[in-house]
Amino acid sequence: MNANRGETILSVDKLCASYGAAQILYDLSLEVGRGEVVALMGRNGAGKSTTMKAIMGLMARKGRVSFNGADISRGKPHEIARLGLGFTPEDRRIFADLTVMENLDVGRQPPRTFADGSPAPLWSPERLFKLFPNLGEMPDRSGGRMSGGEQQMLTVARTLMGNPFLVLLDEPSEGVAPVIVEQMARTILQLKQAGIGILLGVDQIIERPVEMGQPEHGQDLRDRLRRCTFFLQNCGLCLRD
Repeated sequence: MNANRGETILSVDKLCASYGAAQILYDLSLEVGRGEVVALMGRNGAGKSTTMKAIMGLMARKGRVSFNGADISRGKPHEIARLGLGFTPEDRRIFADLTVMENLDVGRQPPRTFADGSPAPLWSPERLFKLFPNLGEMPDRSGGRMSGGEQQMLTVARTLMGNPFLVLLDEPSEGVAPVIVEQMARTILQLKQAGIGILLGVDQIIERPVEMGQPEHGQDLRDRLRRCTFFLQNCGLCLRD
């Protein structure tokens, strides 16, 4: 598998996307390889979620998007998902009336193989419960009775039930407890080691309030920056100035 780590899974070329008359993305290009984690960093409203929605065909877009060599630029969301491209949205979107097991069943898809014939990681509820022990303790709990962090784990687990080659993971550390952030970082590292590509959306923290004479806000941003740095470094990424 290591010999194929440079294999490009997702290629985006000159992607443009709009909400009505408001254009958000301008000629965005990027690539994500097999077993690679690529981070999209920016403030809220910078276009991270828009990028992922545009790749998945959830909004109007122009440009070329290729997945495993196939042009998906005009594909519908369900067609793209069936090709093995997973999406975990920032707002989770679990089924609140369904149990953990039922939510996982919704995401189930057949096994897959990489282009070289090697099998892609195969996910089952049992394997996912080892990755997310919290979920294993509540298989019959409804999604609406779970904490935000537990719902975040369930969303990722449901996506993995589709046996994806690559996952678009939007703000997985947003609004959850530090212990969940740490667990999510370990999960991303394990997915990377399994050969799954990941396009990761994360908040970019800039300590401007310190310069503006607001030390209390500056301290909060320093704490968030430390958590963000920890999260990225433990996903197998390194931050550079």
